[in-house]
Amino acid sequence: MLESVKEDIKSVFDRDPAARNTFEVLTNYPGLHALLFHRLAHKLWNNKLFWLGRTLSTFSRWLTGIEIHPGAQIGRRFFIDHGMGVVIGETAIIGDDVTLYQGVTLGGTSWNKGKRHPTLKNGVVVGAGAKVLGPFEVGENAKVGSNAVVTKEVPADATVVGIPGRIILKTVTKKAEPTDESRQKMEDNLGFDAYGLSNEMPDPVARSIRSMLDHMNLVDERMNSMCGAIKKLDGSFNKVDVQPINEDEIDCFKQIKNT
Repeated sequence: MLESVKEDIKSVFDRDPAARNTFEVLTNYPGLHALLFHRLAHKLWNNKLFWLGRTLSTFSRWLTGIEIHPGAQIGRRFFIDHGMGVVIGETAIIGDDVTLYQGVTLGGTSWNKGKRHPTLKNGVVVGAGAKVLGPFEVGENAKVGSNAVVTKEVPADATVVGIPGRIILKTVTKKAEPTDESRQKMEDNLGFDAYGLSNEMPDPVARSIRSMLDHMNLVDERMNSMCGAIKKLDGSFNKVDVQPINEDEIDCFKQIKNT
């Protein structure tokens, strides 16, 4: 039990840069308080002391603003940041190293008994205000964006955003995500900046623009090949360089970047 508490405290330091010392964490982190109360309430629930487990859970909700049903199964190093408004249902199953932010609901969509709440695999991160509803799995290391509403299974390493939740990123091979010098040169020419686009923090608008740039680069390559072939057939053919992009077009791309 003591080792589990130490792990829970360490997980706060690992995932919250504002944490300064152990005493501060123990006295001022409601997410940790709710988790410690739940560990005890869950033991009472498993020993068929249902009323006592629910009562302790209710007291914890009153104290922390976080509602965790004593029947929920929670793994190691679970972290709730801020915590106010978090709701975790009775049949929810949470793996190791999972992180929830404030306002998250792990709820059900049915009044039938049995499994009706989600299962979060190891390493899942659920953003503030997100709702994960139903008896399905969210795969390992998946991320659910803030305020998303997820009602279907999420594969491992995916990122889900929006209402209803849609997958905007899966782990892909390097071949499927080109990063060649020609695209970078075109981005510089257009004045386009992907502003932090990465596998960890995807941006759907930036990814769409990059897809257009890849297509434009492919068209340019084919045009150059066609011009070269025509010149071989007709020596009088003069290849004309493509006109450079004017300042108005560059300003347009900058406006897109800043929206």
